[in-house]
Amino acid sequence: MLRPSTQRYSVTRPLYSEDAFEDEHAKVYRKHKTFLHHVIQYFTYGFINCTSERAKNTAISLLPIIGWMKTYSFKEWLLNDILSGVSTGLVAVLQGLAFSLLASIPTWYGLYAAFFPVIMYFFLGTSRHISVGSFPVLSLMVGAVVTRLVPDEGLPANITAFEGLTKEEQRVLVSASLTFLVGLFQLGMGLLQVGFIVMYLSDTLISGFTTAAAVHILISQLKFVLGLTVPGFSGPLSIIYTLESVFTQITSTNIHDLVTSIVVMVMVLGVKEINDRFKSKLKVPIPIEIIMTVIACGVSYAFNFSENHGVDVVGKIPNTFESPIAPSLQVFQMAAVDAFPIAIVGFAVAFAVAKVYSVKHDYVIDGNQELIAFGASNIFGGAFKSLAASTALSRSAVQESTGGKTQVAGLLSAIIVLVVILGIGFLLEPLPKSVLGAVVIVNLKGMLMQVVTVPYLWKKDRPDSRQIKITIMFLFITYPACFFSFLFLIIINLSFLIFSPRCSVLANISGTDIYRDRKDYVNIYEPEGVKIFRIPSPIFFANIDFFRDKLKDAVGFNPLRILRKRNKAVKKMKKLLKKGELTLTSVPVLHPSEDESNMEDLDKPTDYSDLPIQVNWNAELPANIQVPPVNIHSLVLDFSVVSFLDISALKGLKAAIKEFIRINVDVYIVGCDPYIIEKLRNCKFFDDEIKTSIFFLTIHDAMLFINESHPPKTVSEKVMKTFGDCTSLICSFKD
Repeated sequence: MLRPSTQRYSVTRPLYSEDAFEDEHAKVYRKHKTFLHHVIQYFTYGFINCTSERAKNTAISLLPIIGWMKTYSFKEWLLNDILSGVSTGLVAVLQGLAFSLLASIPTWYGLYAAFFPVIMYFFLGTSRHISVGSFPVLSLMVGAVVTRLVPDEGLPANITAFEGLTKEEQRVLVSASLTFLVGLFQLGMGLLQVGFIVMYLSDTLISGFTTAAAVHILISQLKFVLGLTVPGFSGPLSIIYTLESVFTQITSTNIHDLVTSIVVMVMVLGVKEINDRFKSKLKVPIPIEIIMTVIACGVSYAFNFSENHGVDVVGKIPNTFESPIAPSLQVFQMAAVDAFPIAIVGFAVAFAVAKVYSVKHDYVIDGNQELIAFGASNIFGGAFKSLAASTALSRSAVQESTGGKTQVAGLLSAIIVLVVILGIGFLLEPLPKSVLGAVVIVNLKGMLMQVVTVPYLWKKDRPDSRQIKITIMFLFITYPACFFSFLFLIIINLSFLIFSPRCSVLANISGTDIYRDRKDYVNIYEPEGVKIFRIPSPIFFANIDFFRDKLKDAVGFNPLRILRKRNKAVKKMKKLLKKGELTLTSVPVLHPSEDESNMEDLDKPTDYSDLPIQVNWNAELPANIQVPPVNIHSLVLDFSVVSFLDISALKGLKAAIKEFIRINVDVYIVGCDPYIIEKLRNCKFFDDEIKTSIFFLTIHDAMLFINESHPPKTVSEKVMKTFGDCTSLICSFKD
């Protein structure tokens, strides 16, 4: 490759003012539509073009199950979904019991959260891999409202519906009504199409909130781990009062609860570490939580922990569902301020997890439909006294890692919960609550470990670290204040709505070093095989996904999807060559290696080792292998007006560049501010794939370098030898 520093260029062109430039180059004036015009067009288009196909698409968007059930492969997927559903169901049972303790309601109501919302999400949800049910942070937020309206000591709130109810029933009514209200908020936001709001909740904001909430959860579980009787506190400094009560009674610790909790936590943490380290070799993660629960139940029953040692156990679990109830409007009035943040947090966490799996498994999720799905799930669940539902990362990881392909696995997990509720729930009655507390604490590991990112962010990206610190500060002072701090930060982040710019693809004004939007001028030259892309704003957490989506639209393909298809094609060609079903013409055949383990991850660079050919991916491939062609060899990103880049955007940008590099598209960044380049260095942006040599001062510098690397007359020579027909292969030896 030529070294840019050895090249020289000169440009001779007229000196232009803006007026002179527009006089010489005809500009296309485009009529920009107003917001009112878009609204009118949206509704009139729906009525005028109401065809059967449009009606069908609308039905599929509202009931996604129609779409994926049509393509469901019973032969290939059903067994995986069954295994995944059973595994996930067992975990959901245990977590449902454990997380209900956080909400200060009887344990069996946590099981309802693993059943009723799952049924509704099965029909309405767009994610195929998340496990719907209770989530510790949501349970804690619900518990804060429950203990405020129905405190352990003193009189409950003046609510008419409380008349004639026990304290336990009053708490269940508050929890159910709050869940119903959360569902109404989520359903309303989904119908209003505001699913985009999750984009303006930065990763660091969510991390700070969940980290501090995890500290509250940890402290709230100490009374179960130590076997103490600690009243629930609410209001300012509640966390301090809880700690004071715990340490005041520390000498009354139940040694049986403490030892049981320590043994469970050590075993679960140890085996989970083994699962993470050897996940590539384990077909199914070791269900250590289930194993320890079974052992704890057996030991507790055998030695009668409840009566002989004063251990608090789960106790009676009704073997039937309770009748549905109507929510209390008075609870709505008193808990509305709390319900909105719960709705936002629940959706944000679920959407973030769903997005991870949708990218991994290459399908699309709809934020607005997810809001509708969770809204309907929580309304349905609230009517049956369920806890507020979202998803838990650990439970979703079980569903995905055990081979779950669709929400059929979720439905089967709900059936497992149903069997426990109606049939075998009595087996869990001797389970010590200290075991459930230990399970809750172990599941906080991921959230608590997020605190280690604060020093890194403080050094590299102080605005992000401030968001974490503000949220943690409010949560440590007073848990109810977290609602207001969270809303405050949401409002600040929503102010970034102004940074949703109009990205553009640039082209060259012939004979000059001037590059303008290709849609604005008639006589403009767009270099063959090159895309020049500009985003005229800072890039940060709120618009990085927008930037990546517009980039894919500009180039006309999804690079990650292309990479995965290429890797699958190479694996298939290796197998066909090995079996002798694919023959090479013009050259001898070299047999591929037996080891293909390095091809398991389809997101890694394509591995051509042991393949005795070089593949022209834009030509017709053999054996009916279909891979979309890539019509560019270079991509230029114009960063001349990018003045700011945060950590979230940096990660997204790095991932996007690597996706293009791995499908043999060279990426160049031009006009980048030196401050940003220095920040990229400090944040370890550069590696073996992304090097500092991709940066150029101007677009024209990069274009001249590209023309030297890919001269028009030798483009065909740069492309690898082509394939022949579907049964024979013309190829050449690799150097």
